[in-house]
Amino acid sequence: MKTLDQFSFSKFHFNSDSVFSGLSEKDLDYLNSHLKTRLYKKKQVIFYEDSPATGIYYIKQGLVKKYKTGNDGKEQIFYISKTADIIGYHAILSDENYPDSAAAMEDSVICFIPKSIFIELVEKSPQLSNLLLKNISHEFGVLINTLTIISQMSVRQRLALHLLLLKEKLQSPDSTVKTQINISRDDLSALVGTAKENLVRLLHEFKTLDIITVSGRSIVINNVKELIKESNYQFPHRGI
Repeated sequence: MKTLDQFSFSKFHFNSDSVFSGLSEKDLDYLNSHLKTRLYKKKQVIFYEDSPATGIYYIKQGLVKKYKTGNDGKEQIFYISKTADIIGYHAILSDENYPDSAAAMEDSVICFIPKSIFIELVEKSPQLSNLLLKNISHEFGVLINTLTIISQMSVRQRLALHLLLLKEKLQSPDSTVKTQINISRDDLSALVGTAKENLVRLLHEFKTLDIITVSGRSIVINNVKELIKESNYQFPHRGI
């Protein structure tokens, strides 16, 4: 049986952390001189769906959920962004309002880059323009891939898959440290797309099978192989 580190997760993750890698040192200095850094408390909204797009946000430290709100007022989380990710730039490039909402899932340090500064850098840097184009294309593929796969899964399989993806996203560079997935049951149920009661029941079943350990809101995966089996998803090898 293959281990988790042999699987490729590129089809599930955005690559916005690489967007500014093509900027020159001069442009990076110019960008840094216009950053406005702010601490967002857990659950604090960064921007709302359909609000005017005034700039983009760089997650210096923390975790942010991107979500849509249904007519019934319930959230559907479709992506979780982490440290070094950039959010909000799609609306700036399309000159439209923010298409979704974003909120901090933990106390987070986030840098705001005004729309005018971002557009100026895009216009003067071919490297940045190319990276943005590649990243937008990749993100579209991620959303289509995720939607296709998730729609064919049971709730139990979706939960298993999302736990694996969260482990990959949040894991420490130190391989000896067990990854703790700290996420509220409300957020996890909104990510999986099920009622909170159903989510709690499935977590209890995984815990009984010793696949995971649960302590408060923290989840630790004990048996990656069994969780992969539960997801029933055939992960491609890295590089494929």
